[in-house]
Amino acid sequence: MSQGPRSGLAAVSSALLAMSRHLEVRDVLKTIVASARELLDAQYAALGVPDDHGGFAQFVVDGVSDAQWKAIGPLPRQHGILAAMLHEATPERLADVRKDPRFEGWPSAHPDLIDFLGLPIRDGDEVIGALFLANKNCPRQEGSCGFTEEDEELLGILAQHAAIALTNARLYERSRELTIAEERSRLAHELHDAVSQKLFSLRLTAQAAAALVDRDPTRAKDEMQQVATLAAEATDELRAAVVELRPAALDEDGLTATLRTHVQVLDRAHTARVTFAARSFRALPAAQEEAMLRVAQEALHNALRHSGAAHVDVTVDRRGGGAVLRVTDDGSGFDPQSIRRAGRHLGLVSMRDRTSGVGGTLTVESAPGKGTTIEMEVPGG
Repeated sequence: MSQGPRSGLAAVSSALLAMSRHLEVRDVLKTIVASARELLDAQYAALGVPDDHGGFAQFVVDGVSDAQWKAIGPLPRQHGILAAMLHEATPERLADVRKDPRFEGWPSAHPDLIDFLGLPIRDGDEVIGALFLANKNCPRQEGSCGFTEEDEELLGILAQHAAIALTNARLYERSRELTIAEERSRLAHELHDAVSQKLFSLRLTAQAAAALVDRDPTRAKDEMQQVATLAAEATDELRAAVVELRPAALDEDGLTATLRTHVQVLDRAHTARVTFAARSFRALPAAQEEAMLRVAQEALHNALRHSGAAHVDVTVDRRGGGAVLRVTDDGSGFDPQSIRRAGRHLGLVSMRDRTSGVGGTLTVESAPGKGTTIEMEVPGG
């Protein structure tokens, strides 16, 4: 990321805006170290988030290639200068880290660090990370290179805002975990209600068929056909529930591939025809892609379970720097003005919350007997 030294209010503002733009913890950590290295014009930057066992839960570097990082080996432990920053919560500015009595060496593949500047990242009294830079880009003449008091002050400002960005990202991830737990609870209730009812009906129908075999074979045959129908419906309910419970492969496959697979499974599991198309779509920030996937799943759930639709179409398309998701069905429709009914039964409140949470807009077009179109637009990153 580093293209040379940057200074002044504009550079600081750019770094702070970059940190606040991300919601995922890993993205925030990477942005912090890249911004710090660029802002202070250093060769290397790193940020470690400590765990409770003397190591680091996460450790992000900038200025080290993937090959170098792989050759270095396991993550560092909390010792030496890193331990001092974490446990004593004080800044460390050293002309040569190798000469410090706390220095304990590094693996053979590790780059050679000389001048060093490190600060703890604090959330109140809690130290939530250690941010450090090494090897300032300047002429290596005696007494003319190294990090200055001004650099330390600037990194201190960055560290304060990094604490806010990191705390917000953690809160977002916890909120998302709670949302996922709520969704699983909802699905569990649905699975219990729908499938249990189907199985109960299947059992009663099978008992009736058994009682009719001897005295009325024709009616018994009709009852057995009903058993087959109920069994097929129960299977469809189970398949649909499993699809929704299965973790989405967004990280590995991206939004379009994940949605395409989801739609294909639903098309096989339901009598309605479900189709998917992606036009000129490009990758979005992870939070936006996840929100679009969840809104698509909710809209599909509504169309397939409640609308009686024969056809449901899903599309994602590029719009400006962002994207638009559209889910259209030819089902029974509803009156969008009935906010209370729509919010309770069609999950529109949840969809709107997800959409606004990533800076997007949600539009609902529907009328009784005219089908429904759910459109979600996000700005991109």
